[in-house]
Amino acid sequence: MTSQIVGRDAMTTVTRDGVGPHGAAELKNTILYVEGVTVSFDGFKALNDLSVYIERGELRCIIGANGAGKSTMMDVVTGKTRPDSGQVLFDDGKDLLEMSEPEIAIAGIGRKFQKPTVFEQHSVFVNLELAMRSDKGVWATLVGKLSGEQRDKIDETLETIGLTALRDVHAGSLSHGQKQWLEIGMLLMQEPKLLLVDEPVAGMTHQETERTAELLVSLAGEFSVVVVEHDMEFVRSIAKRVTVLHEGRMLAEGTMNAIQNDPRVIEVYLGE
Repeated sequence: MTSQIVGRDAMTTVTRDGVGPHGAAELKNTILYVEGVTVSFDGFKALNDLSVYIERGELRCIIGANGAGKSTMMDVVTGKTRPDSGQVLFDDGKDLLEMSEPEIAIAGIGRKFQKPTVFEQHSVFVNLELAMRSDKGVWATLVGKLSGEQRDKIDETLETIGLTALRDVHAGSLSHGQKQWLEIGMLLMQEPKLLLVDEPVAGMTHQETERTAELLVSLAGEFSVVVVEHDMEFVRSIAKRVTVLHEGRMLAEGTMNAIQNDPRVIEVYLGE
C-alpha cells in the first residue's frame, strides 16, 4: 500500500515501510511528516489541514498564540490525540497513526512537557537510571546492578546536561532550571531520535535560559529537536528555522529574520 505525501517543493510516494519507488533515500533527510492533519473538538478545528516537515538533526521552533494548535500538533505526533484526517509519518515512513503512545515512544519520539516531572525523592543519578530502565519496575531498577556501559552512558548524559556535580543530590532540591535539564537528560537516556520540548524556559532565570539554549543547540544534529516556545528572545537565540501556527494552520515558515518581517505574522502574533 502506498501513501501520497505532498511536501513544500515536491511530491513523494511512500510505502508503508517508508521506501518509495526509488528507494529509502527519498526520505533520508526528513524525520517527521505531518501532512494535511485536521483535528476537531466539538466542531472547533484545533488543527486545520496542517502540514509540517522536520528534517533530521534539525532544531525547529514552533510559535503561535494560545489556541494556534501547537500542543494539539504535539499530541497528534505522540499518539495522545487522533486526527480526523491527514497523515503523520516518522523515521523512514513509520505510520504514527497506526501506533499506540508507548509504541511511538519506543520508536524514538520523546516529549518533555512544560512542567518537569522527576523523581524528587531520588538522586539525579538514579533518575537517569530509572529513565534508562523504564521498561522495568522501580524496585527492580534500584536493586539491579548497572553495567559499565550503562554507567558510562549516565555519566555522559550528566555531562551533557551539566549536572555532573549534582549527581548524588536529590532531584527535589534542584532549581527549576536544573529539573528541566534533568528531565531532558531522562529523555536522552531513552535514546530518542526526535525530541519534542514544550516551553522549556518558562519560569527560568536569565542564566538558566542561556544554559538551556546552549543545551538544545548542542543536541541538534545528533537529535532532531522541536521546541514550542513563547519567549521570542529565546527563540531568536536558538532557531535557524521557525514555524508559525495560526488557527490550526501553518501561517509562515522560515528564518527568524524572515518571520519577524512577515506582515501576516506581525499582524496575528508578534504584533499582539
